[in-house]
This record gives sequence, structure tokens and C-alpha cells, in this order.
Amino acid sequence: MNILILNGSPRPNGNTVAMIHAYAEGAAEAGHTVHVVDVCKKKIGGCLACEYCHTKGNGKCMQQDDMQEVYPLLEEAEMIVLASPIYYHSFSGQLQCAINRIYALDKPKKLRKAALLMSSGDDLVYSGAIFEYQNSFLQYLNLQDCGMFAAYGEHNKSEELLSRLKDAGKNLKD
Repeated sequence: MNILILNGSPRPNGNTVAMIHAYAEGAAEAGHTVHVVDVCKKKIGGCLACEYCHTKGNGKCMQQDDMQEVYPLLEEAEMIVLASPIYYHSFSGQLQCAINRIYALDKPKKLRKAALLMSSGDDLVYSGAIFEYQNSFLQYLNLQDCGMFAAYGEHNKSEELLSRLKDAGKNLKD
């Protein structure tokens, strides 16, 4: 299976990245192809709501920024993993821009599955990210849920968490 992980963390050695590494390692060991895009290192503007993509653009966004590197990966992905630190009850702004720009493709044709990786300093801040994941990805895109994983405080980077994530990646089925 072709897996695209969108990393919404600006911290190169942060908690979210540790979660991504464990999940991706397990998935790669199981024979899946994993692409990680660090959206915070990209120049990705927010959706302009111009509707070019759904009129003259035939599914192509008029903005010529780094999202153009992500679109081909999205078109080939069979699974998407959203990974983000949770800031003020939702995804990082950088990840949110990338998510909003998926609109140009409407519903990526090969996408069948999704997972959510979240880290934070507190256990009670995930509701906005979970709502968007469940409504935009699971329901609207009709994707199979392959799990939601959250860590907070001292649980971040714990052996138990990283082992659970690696196992989840290993146990992914086509």
C-alpha cells in the first residue's frame, strides 16, 4: 500500500516526529511504501476559494507553491496519515493549509484509508482535530479508519507509545 504521511510539526525532533518515525518504520517493515511530507518546511498557502480548480483548472490549483509537490503523492496514495501537534484544539496551521488545499483534488481517487497521530502537552485538547478527521476524512472522503493515536505530556516519546505505533504500522493490511 502507498501511504502518505503529512507531518504538521515544525519541530524536527519533536514528539509528533517520533510518532511518525515509529508508525512509518512499522509500515515499511510490513512492505508498504511510505512518503512523509514535512509541510512546515514547505511554502503552502491557504486555499483562496477562487474555484479555479473546479472550473478552468480541471482539478489543478492555480497557486504554484510547494503543494504542487504534494498533489502527485496524494493522487497515488491509498492511505493518508495526518500527524500534528495539537495547538489550541486543532491541527497546526501549516497542516491545516495543506488539508484545505486537498479541495482541488476533491476526492483523491486511490485514497481508501486514513489514520491520525496527535501529540500535545494536555489530554483534553484533541476534540477539534478529531472532529475534522472524522467528518472530512472518514465521512466525506469515505475512508476506512486505521486508528487515532494521541500522546500528551510524559506519554510523548514513551516506549509504550512508540511500540504501539510501530505495531499499528506493521499490522496495516492492503
